[in-house]
Amino acid sequence: MPLSLVRGPARLSVTSLLRAWLLLGLVSGVSACDGRPPPETPSPETPCPTRPCESEEVVRPEGSVRIGALNVHRLFDTVCDSGKCGGAEYEALPSPAAFEAQADQLARGIELLDADVMLLAEVETQAGLDALKARLPEFPHGVLGETGSTASVDVAVLSAFPITQVLGHRERTLVRPNGSTTRFSRELLEVHLDVKGKQVIVFAAHFRSKVDDDPGRRYAEAEATRTIMTQAAARSPRALVVLGGDLNDVPGSPPLTALELNGSLTRVAKDRPDTETWTYVYSGQRQAIDHLYIANGAAGTYVPRSFRAVREGGNGLGGSDHSAVMADFLPAP
Repeated sequence: MPLSLVRGPARLSVTSLLRAWLLLGLVSGVSACDGRPPPETPSPETPCPTRPCESEEVVRPEGSVRIGALNVHRLFDTVCDSGKCGGAEYEALPSPAAFEAQADQLARGIELLDADVMLLAEVETQAGLDALKARLPEFPHGVLGETGSTASVDVAVLSAFPITQVLGHRERTLVRPNGSTTRFSRELLEVHLDVKGKQVIVFAAHFRSKVDDDPGRRYAEAEATRTIMTQAAARSPRALVVLGGDLNDVPGSPPLTALELNGSLTRVAKDRPDTETWTYVYSGQRQAIDHLYIANGAAGTYVPRSFRAVREGGNGLGGSDHSAVMADFLPAP
Protein backbone atom coordinates (compact mmCIF):
# COMPACT_ATOMS: atom_id res chain seq x y z
CA MET A 1 0.00 0.00 0.00
CA PRO A 2 1.48 3.39 -0.96
CA LEU A 3 2.24 5.83 1.78
CA SER A 4 -0.52 8.27 2.69
CA LEU A 5 -0.13 11.69 1.18
CA VAL A 6 0.99 14.67 3.22
CA ARG A 7 -1.68 17.31 2.85
CA GLY A 8 -1.13 20.99 2.31
CA PRO A 9 0.99 22.98 -0.16
CA ALA A 10 4.41 21.61 0.82
CA ARG A 11 4.56 18.00 -0.40
CA LEU A 12 8.22 17.24 -1.00
CA SER A 13 8.48 13.50 -0.29
CA VAL A 14 9.65 11.19 -3.07
CA THR A 15 6.27 9.47 -3.08
CA SER A 16 4.44 12.76 -3.49
CA LEU A 17 6.76 13.93 -6.26
CA LEU A 18 6.21 10.70 -8.16
CA ARG A 19 2.44 11.07 -7.79
CA ALA A 20 2.62 14.66 -8.95
CA TRP A 21 4.61 13.58 -12.01
CA LEU A 22 2.04 10.89 -12.80
CA LEU A 23 -0.83 13.33 -12.32
CA LEU A 24 0.66 15.84 -14.75
CA GLY A 25 0.71 13.14 -17.38
CA LEU A 26 -2.72 11.79 -16.52
CA VAL A 27 -4.80 14.95 -16.14
CA SER A 28 -6.93 15.77 -19.14
CA GLY A 29 -5.70 12.52 -20.69
CA VAL A 30 -5.57 12.81 -24.45
CA SER A 31 -5.87 16.59 -24.45
CA ALA A 32 -2.64 16.86 -22.45
CA CYS A 33 -0.93 15.23 -25.43
CA ASP A 34 -1.63 17.89 -28.07
CA GLY A 35 -5.28 16.91 -28.46
CA ARG A 36 -4.55 13.75 -30.46
CA PRO A 37 -5.33 10.18 -29.40
CA PRO A 38 -2.23 8.18 -28.49
CA PRO A 39 -1.14 5.54 -30.99
CA GLU A 40 -1.38 2.82 -28.38
CA THR A 41 -3.21 2.25 -25.11
CA PRO A 42 -0.94 3.75 -22.43
CA SER A 43 -0.44 2.23 -19.02
CA PRO A 44 -0.65 4.24 -15.77
CA GLU A 45 3.15 4.17 -15.59
CA THR A 46 3.57 5.60 -19.12
CA PRO A 47 0.62 7.90 -19.68
CA CYS A 48 1.95 9.34 -22.96
CA PRO A 49 4.54 6.84 -24.21
CA THR A 50 5.48 8.35 -27.57
CA ARG A 51 5.67 12.11 -27.02
CA PRO A 52 5.94 14.50 -24.07
CA CYS A 53 2.84 15.62 -22.21
CA GLU A 54 2.24 19.17 -21.11
CA SER A 55 -0.20 20.41 -18.53
CA GLU A 56 -0.73 23.82 -17.02
CA GLU A 57 0.32 23.61 -13.39
CA VAL A 58 -1.80 25.48 -10.87
CA VAL A 59 -0.27 25.94 -7.43
CA ARG A 60 -2.56 24.58 -4.76
CA PRO A 61 -3.17 27.40 -2.27
CA GLU A 62 -2.56 26.89 1.41
CA GLY A 63 -5.78 26.02 3.18
CA SER A 64 -7.52 24.79 0.03
CA VAL A 65 -9.72 21.70 -0.12
CA ARG A 66 -9.45 19.38 -3.11
CA ILE A 67 -12.77 17.76 -4.00
CA GLY A 68 -13.01 14.96 -6.53
CA ALA A 69 -15.87 12.97 -8.03
CA LEU A 70 -15.82 9.56 -9.72
CA ASN A 71 -18.42 7.13 -10.99
CA VAL A 72 -16.64 3.93 -9.92
CA HIS A 73 -18.71 1.84 -12.38
CA ARG A 74 -20.80 -0.86 -10.73
CA LEU A 75 -18.94 -1.70 -7.55
CA PHE A 76 -21.12 -4.67 -6.58
CA ASP A 77 -20.38 -6.84 -3.56
CA THR A 78 -20.20 -10.65 -3.46
CA VAL A 79 -23.77 -11.23 -2.23
CA CYS A 80 -26.67 -11.78 -4.67
CA ASP A 81 -29.47 -9.70 -3.13
CA SER A 82 -31.90 -9.87 -6.05
CA GLY A 83 -31.69 -13.61 -6.65
CA LYS A 84 -30.83 -12.85 -10.29
CA CYS A 85 -27.13 -12.14 -10.70
CA GLY A 86 -24.35 -12.32 -13.26
CA GLY A 87 -24.52 -12.83 -16.99
CA ALA A 88 -27.12 -10.57 -18.57
CA GLU A 89 -28.76 -9.77 -15.22
CA TYR A 90 -28.45 -6.25 -13.81
CA GLU A 91 -26.86 -7.28 -10.52
CA ALA A 92 -23.26 -8.33 -10.94
CA LEU A 93 -21.90 -11.06 -8.70
CA PRO A 94 -18.12 -10.82 -8.64
CA SER A 95 -16.01 -13.50 -7.05
CA PRO A 96 -14.23 -12.45 -3.85
CA ALA A 97 -10.99 -12.18 -5.83
CA ALA A 98 -12.62 -10.01 -8.53
CA PHE A 99 -14.21 -7.76 -5.89
CA GLU A 100 -10.87 -7.26 -4.16
CA ALA A 101 -9.15 -6.57 -7.49
CA GLN A 102 -11.73 -3.93 -8.43
CA ALA A 103 -11.37 -2.23 -5.05
CA ASP A 104 -7.58 -2.31 -5.39
CA GLN A 105 -7.68 -0.71 -8.84
CA LEU A 106 -10.16 1.97 -7.80
CA ALA A 107 -8.12 2.85 -4.72
CA ARG A 108 -4.96 3.24 -6.79
CA GLY A 109 -6.78 5.58 -9.15
CA ILE A 110 -8.30 7.65 -6.36
CA GLU A 111 -4.90 8.04 -4.70
CA LEU A 112 -3.57 9.78 -7.80
CA LEU A 113 -5.99 12.67 -7.26
CA ASP A 114 -4.52 13.63 -3.87
CA ALA A 115 -8.04 14.71 -2.92
CA ASP A 116 -9.39 15.62 0.52
CA VAL A 117 -12.98 14.67 -0.31
CA MET A 118 -14.28 12.15 -2.85
CA LEU A 119 -17.86 12.03 -4.14
CA LEU A 120 -18.58 8.57 -5.54
CA ALA A 121 -21.33 6.99 -7.63
CA GLU A 122 -22.33 3.36 -8.26
CA VAL A 123 -21.35 1.81 -4.93
CA GLU A 124 -23.84 -0.98 -4.22
CA THR A 125 -23.50 -1.49 -0.46
CA GLN A 126 -21.51 -0.54 2.62
CA ALA A 127 -19.20 -3.48 1.84
CA GLY A 128 -17.95 -1.66 -1.26
CA LEU A 129 -17.40 1.60 0.60
CA ASP A 130 -15.64 -0.22 3.43
CA ALA A 131 -13.35 -1.95 0.93
CA LEU A 132 -12.28 1.42 -0.45
CA LYS A 133 -11.83 2.94 3.00
CA ALA A 134 -9.62 0.03 4.03
CA ARG A 135 -7.33 0.79 1.10
CA LEU A 136 -7.44 4.57 1.52
CA PRO A 137 -6.46 5.40 5.11
CA GLU A 138 -6.27 9.07 4.14
CA PHE A 139 -10.08 8.97 4.16
CA PRO A 140 -11.06 7.87 7.68
CA HIS A 141 -14.61 9.21 7.31
CA GLY A 142 -17.25 8.00 4.89
CA VAL A 143 -20.99 7.64 4.37
CA LEU A 144 -23.14 5.76 1.84
CA GLY A 145 -26.35 7.23 0.48
CA GLU A 146 -28.14 3.89 0.55
CA THR A 147 -31.59 3.96 -1.02
CA GLY A 148 -32.57 0.58 0.40
CA SER A 149 -33.47 -0.85 -2.98
CA THR A 150 -32.21 -4.31 -3.95
CA ALA A 151 -29.00 -4.17 -6.01
CA SER A 152 -29.01 -0.36 -6.00
CA VAL A 153 -25.88 1.48 -7.06
CA ASP A 154 -25.64 4.38 -4.66
CA VAL A 155 -23.68 7.56 -4.08
CA ALA A 156 -21.14 7.92 -1.28
CA VAL A 157 -18.71 10.39 0.25
CA LEU A 158 -15.17 9.75 1.50
CA SER A 159 -13.54 12.50 3.55
CA ALA A 160 -10.27 13.29 5.24
CA PHE A 161 -12.23 15.55 7.58
CA PRO A 162 -14.86 14.73 10.22
CA ILE A 163 -18.48 14.47 9.12
CA THR A 164 -20.78 16.55 11.31
CA GLN A 165 -24.15 16.02 9.61
CA VAL A 166 -25.69 13.85 6.88
CA LEU A 167 -28.95 14.65 5.10
CA GLY A 168 -30.84 12.85 2.35
CA HIS A 169 -33.30 14.26 -0.15
CA ARG A 170 -34.51 11.25 -2.13
CA GLU A 171 -38.02 11.30 -0.70
CA ARG A 172 -38.56 14.87 -1.92
CA THR A 173 -41.30 15.18 -4.54
CA LEU A 174 -39.93 16.50 -7.84
CA VAL A 175 -41.94 17.93 -10.72
CA ARG A 176 -41.14 17.24 -14.36
CA PRO A 177 -41.69 19.98 -16.96
CA ASN A 178 -44.93 18.23 -18.03
CA GLY A 179 -46.29 18.51 -14.48
CA SER A 180 -45.92 14.84 -13.52
CA THR A 181 -44.14 14.01 -10.28
CA THR A 182 -41.11 11.86 -9.56
CA ARG A 183 -38.18 11.73 -7.15
CA PHE A 184 -34.40 11.51 -7.26
CA SER A 185 -33.10 8.42 -9.08
CA ARG A 186 -30.54 7.94 -6.32
CA GLU A 187 -30.02 9.74 -3.05
CA LEU A 188 -28.95 13.35 -3.26
CA LEU A 189 -26.50 12.99 -0.40
CA GLU A 190 -25.75 16.15 1.61
CA VAL A 191 -22.71 15.85 3.88
CA HIS A 192 -21.45 18.55 6.23
CA LEU A 193 -17.73 18.55 7.07
CA ASP A 194 -15.60 20.25 9.70
CA VAL A 195 -12.48 21.33 7.81
CA LYS A 196 -10.20 22.60 10.55
CA GLY A 197 -13.00 24.67 12.03
CA LYS A 198 -14.43 25.77 8.69
CA GLN A 199 -17.73 24.50 7.30
CA VAL A 200 -17.81 22.64 4.00
CA ILE A 201 -21.02 21.14 2.60
CA VAL A 202 -20.78 18.65 -0.26
CA PHE A 203 -23.57 17.10 -2.31
CA ALA A 204 -22.98 13.76 -4.06
CA ALA A 205 -25.33 13.24 -6.99
CA HIS A 206 -26.03 10.71 -9.74
CA PHE A 207 -28.83 11.92 -11.98
CA ARG A 208 -31.07 9.71 -14.13
CA SER A 209 -29.15 7.91 -16.88
CA LYS A 210 -30.08 8.01 -20.55
CA VAL A 211 -30.77 4.28 -20.70
CA ASP A 212 -34.55 4.11 -21.34
CA ASP A 213 -34.26 7.85 -21.04
CA ASP A 214 -36.49 10.04 -18.92
CA PRO A 215 -35.13 13.54 -19.60
CA GLY A 216 -37.93 15.17 -17.64
CA ARG A 217 -36.82 13.34 -14.51
CA ARG A 218 -33.23 14.46 -14.99
CA TYR A 219 -34.43 18.03 -15.45
CA ALA A 220 -36.53 17.78 -12.28
CA GLU A 221 -33.50 16.43 -10.38
CA ALA A 222 -31.39 19.37 -11.53
CA GLU A 223 -34.05 21.95 -10.67
CA ALA A 224 -34.55 20.50 -7.19
CA THR A 225 -30.80 20.24 -6.61
CA ARG A 226 -30.38 23.93 -7.42
CA THR A 227 -33.10 24.82 -4.92
CA ILE A 228 -31.70 22.56 -2.19
CA MET A 229 -28.15 23.86 -2.62
CA THR A 230 -29.29 27.46 -2.72
CA GLN A 231 -31.18 26.93 0.53
CA ALA A 232 -28.14 25.27 2.11
CA ALA A 233 -25.97 28.22 1.11
CA ALA A 234 -28.51 30.65 2.56
CA ARG A 235 -28.57 28.77 5.87
CA SER A 236 -24.76 28.59 6.02
CA PRO A 237 -23.47 31.73 4.29
CA ARG A 238 -19.90 31.19 5.59
CA ALA A 239 -19.71 27.66 4.16
CA LEU A 240 -18.18 26.24 1.02
CA VAL A 241 -21.00 24.42 -0.82
CA VAL A 242 -20.07 22.05 -3.66
CA LEU A 243 -21.98 19.55 -5.81
CA GLY A 244 -20.24 16.75 -7.66
CA GLY A 245 -21.10 13.60 -9.53
CA ASP A 246 -22.29 11.88 -12.68
CA LEU A 247 -25.10 14.15 -13.86
CA ASN A 248 -25.57 12.26 -17.14
CA ASP A 249 -25.82 15.35 -19.28
CA VAL A 250 -23.57 17.81 -21.04
CA PRO A 251 -23.02 21.58 -20.75
CA GLY A 252 -25.81 23.50 -22.40
CA SER A 253 -28.39 20.74 -21.87
CA PRO A 254 -31.69 21.65 -20.18
CA PRO A 255 -30.75 19.95 -16.85
CA LEU A 256 -27.39 21.70 -16.57
CA THR A 257 -28.95 24.97 -17.66
CA ALA A 258 -31.50 24.49 -14.88
CA LEU A 259 -28.69 24.04 -12.35
CA GLU A 260 -27.16 27.35 -13.41
CA LEU A 261 -30.40 29.35 -13.51
CA ASN A 262 -30.05 32.87 -12.12
CA GLY A 263 -26.36 32.27 -11.43
CA SER A 264 -27.14 30.20 -8.34
CA LEU A 265 -24.51 27.57 -9.17
CA THR A 266 -21.38 27.69 -11.32
CA ARG A 267 -19.88 24.75 -13.20
CA VAL A 268 -16.23 25.18 -12.31
CA ALA A 269 -14.94 23.52 -15.51
CA LYS A 270 -16.10 26.58 -17.46
CA ASP A 271 -12.60 28.06 -17.27
CA ARG A 272 -11.02 25.01 -18.94
CA PRO A 273 -11.06 24.15 -22.67
CA ASP A 274 -13.83 21.77 -23.70
CA THR A 275 -11.20 19.40 -25.06
CA GLU A 276 -9.95 18.87 -21.51
CA THR A 277 -13.22 18.40 -19.64
CA TRP A 278 -14.74 15.27 -21.21
CA THR A 279 -15.28 12.34 -18.88
CA TYR A 280 -17.06 9.63 -20.87
CA VAL A 281 -17.10 8.21 -24.39
CA TYR A 282 -20.49 7.30 -25.88
CA SER A 283 -20.79 5.99 -29.45
CA GLY A 284 -17.29 7.28 -30.12
CA GLN A 285 -18.08 10.78 -28.87
CA ARG A 286 -16.34 12.35 -25.90
CA GLN A 287 -18.81 13.91 -23.48
CA ALA A 288 -18.53 15.90 -20.25
CA ILE A 289 -21.19 14.28 -18.06
CA ASP A 290 -19.37 14.29 -14.69
CA HIS A 291 -19.29 17.72 -13.09
CA LEU A 292 -18.41 19.90 -10.11
CA TYR A 293 -20.55 22.92 -9.18
CA ILE A 294 -20.12 25.58 -6.50
CA ALA A 295 -23.00 27.46 -4.87
CA ASN A 296 -22.50 31.19 -5.31
CA GLY A 297 -24.68 32.17 -2.36
CA ALA A 298 -22.12 31.01 0.20
CA ALA A 299 -18.65 32.29 0.96
CA GLY A 300 -16.37 29.53 -0.35
CA THR A 301 -14.58 30.02 -3.66
CA TYR A 302 -13.19 27.96 -6.52
CA VAL A 303 -9.46 28.17 -7.26
CA PRO A 304 -9.38 29.37 -10.88
CA ARG A 305 -8.09 26.90 -13.51
CA SER A 306 -7.72 24.11 -10.93
CA PHE A 307 -10.40 21.87 -12.49
CA ARG A 308 -9.07 18.68 -14.06
CA ALA A 309 -10.57 15.61 -15.70
CA VAL A 310 -8.29 12.72 -14.83
CA ARG A 311 -7.94 9.42 -16.66
CA GLU A 312 -5.37 6.70 -17.06
CA GLY A 313 -4.45 6.63 -20.71
CA GLY A 314 -7.85 5.48 -22.00
CA ASN A 315 -11.25 6.80 -21.03
CA GLY A 316 -11.50 6.16 -17.31
CA LEU A 317 -9.72 6.09 -13.98
CA GLY A 318 -9.21 3.14 -11.66
CA GLY A 319 -10.83 0.66 -14.02
CA SER A 320 -14.00 2.75 -14.32
CA ASP A 321 -15.38 3.78 -17.71
CA HIS A 322 -15.62 7.35 -16.37
CA SER A 323 -12.83 9.84 -15.86
CA ALA A 324 -12.62 11.47 -12.45
CA VAL A 325 -13.07 15.21 -12.02
CA MET A 326 -11.38 17.30 -9.36
CA ALA A 327 -10.84 20.92 -8.38
CA ASP A 328 -9.46 22.97 -5.50
CA PHE A 329 -11.66 25.21 -3.38
CA LEU A 330 -11.04 27.74 -0.61
CA PRO A 331 -13.37 27.79 2.42
CA ALA A 332 -14.22 31.21 3.77
CA PRO A 333 -11.45 32.68 5.96
